[in-house]
Amino acid sequence: MTRTILLARHGIHAEVGHILSGRSEIALADEGRAQAERLAWWLSRMPLSSIHTSPRARTQQTAAPAAARAGLVPVVAPALDEIDFGAFTGRDFASLDADADWQRWNAERDTARCPNGETMAEAVERAWRYIHAIPTDKAPALCVTHCDVIRGLVARHLGVSFTRIYGFDCDPGSVTTLQLSNAGTRLVALNERP
Repeated sequence: MTRTILLARHGIHAEVGHILSGRSEIALADEGRAQAERLAWWLSRMPLSSIHTSPRARTQQTAAPAAARAGLVPVVAPALDEIDFGAFTGRDFASLDADADWQRWNAERDTARCPNGETMAEAVERAWRYIHAIPTDKAPALCVTHCDVIRGLVARHLGVSFTRIYGFDCDPGSVTTLQLSNAGTRLVALNERP
């Protein structure tokens, strides 16, 4: 039986592109709330059976309008949480660019560990197991998560190195669609922007 999994990146917030927010509790900006509303409108054409979110405030705020439209209560799923960036969390990208550990993390994403954090593979594996465990009767499922988690899931599906995740986009408020079945995983759409 085929299950459709819609991977939505949370909407924009004040730190996007400037600070590595990681597991902070930053809220959506006005533009991010508007993206969440557009996402809800766009998803209203599809009968969602469940909604799952990372524990972060920005993902839950992104999911809220879609949940209200669909009459669903989102499941908060720690497996969909942002990568634990450890000591990188909260730092601006300008300072990170000069950090040897950050350079190593980006050059060796298949094996490198964030200082006091996790590896990309660990983060992707927990999310991969979670989406594959969503029951058939709970699909189509919307999973609101984070950029690198979504990119990592796509990279894992395609069998490419995590160092290549910047070869495709994952914009705030975008949707990437996977279909899961006994025959395997299929990438249906990447970075659709409602």
